[in-house]
Amino acid sequence: MKVILVDDEPAMHLILRKMLAKLPEVQVAGAFTDTKAATDFLGANADIGLAFVDISMTGENGLAFAAKLDAAGSPVQLVFVTSHKEYALDAYDLSVLDYLVKPVTQERLQRAVHRALANEQASRLARRASAVPDTGRTVVTVLGDVVVSNEAGRVKWISRKCTELFSYLLLYRGRRIPRSRLIADIFGGMEQDHAEKYLNTTVYQLRKSLEPLGLRDAVRSENDGYALELADPSIDYAEFEKHAKRLQGMEPGDVELARQIESSYAGDLFGDKAYVWAIHETERYAEMYESLAKRLAEDLITAQDTSAASMLLLKLNQRNPLDESVIRLMMTLRERIGDKKGLTALYTDYVRLLNRELGIRPSGDLIHHYDSLIGKFAEKK
Repeated sequence: MKVILVDDEPAMHLILRKMLAKLPEVQVAGAFTDTKAATDFLGANADIGLAFVDISMTGENGLAFAAKLDAAGSPVQLVFVTSHKEYALDAYDLSVLDYLVKPVTQERLQRAVHRALANEQASRLARRASAVPDTGRTVVTVLGDVVVSNEAGRVKWISRKCTELFSYLLLYRGRRIPRSRLIADIFGGMEQDHAEKYLNTTVYQLRKSLEPLGLRDAVRSENDGYALELADPSIDYAEFEKHAKRLQGMEPGDVELARQIESSYAGDLFGDKAYVWAIHETERYAEMYESLAKRLAEDLITAQDTSAASMLLLKLNQRNPLDESVIRLMMTLRERIGDKKGLTALYTDYVRLLNRELGIRPSGDLIHHYDSLIGKFAEKK
């Protein structure tokens, strides 16, 4: 995804560029100190997907800039980056994806980017669904965030709990879930009376959220329980699992499909919501993604597509810096491109990381792999 930066402080351009450079999914296409230059650039570049905008700027401020884009129906997603917390309510009156308060942390920035990627994926799937004869098809994306859309628009969740209830019923779609189980898993810790009332309110809010899309009746009441019934939905995690299983025995001709499936994984199941009842499934899909991505990285290295392999391995390393199998592939890639200095630095940093975080050394296999790769440089002389 291509992004732009709009901030009248050039120092912020440098800070955000450095932070965004750690996220291989995005590319900074431009940085501007005023909104007019940014508007002109957006008019000439239709492929920009995200803009990080400061609110308090000389001349036209970020709120006015966002309002103009909103009124023009611009598809560019906006994230406000500012030190002024008092603007938060005004910001959320607009179609703004997120609101980041300076100083921005890497984790918080990454979360905003993943939300933008999830939204972009949802829009892409929605456009794909609208291109088929069944224009009433519902598109559900929950990898990275929870988004539901169809030809009537996109669901606006009334509350966090109704989003959670939808997610729960989606995971067990078509099956009746007893009220007692929903109370225990979603409202656990509350007094029974309060939990039952909260569940009643949440079911009502969920139906109201789905109503504008004609999906109110998708939440069915059954024998003191509830079930979610969607007619032929397009669900991203189900599609991802189907293709990931198909690609377990990846052939050379499967690389392009694998790249498409890997990129469709916009984030872990239900994004950053971290539902306790979904931990097992969240980990299962994460492991499925990481397995696919590692196999793809190996094939990209073999095909000498070092740029794509490097970006993918960086992405995997950011997910889990302690994963030795990823470090091994990154080391192999460094040797393939002849970067002895980079290979040594990567290995040394990993050794330090293991010692600092876990008090252990790398496995014997990794030590041997490093020695073997260094030996290849000596052989080339």
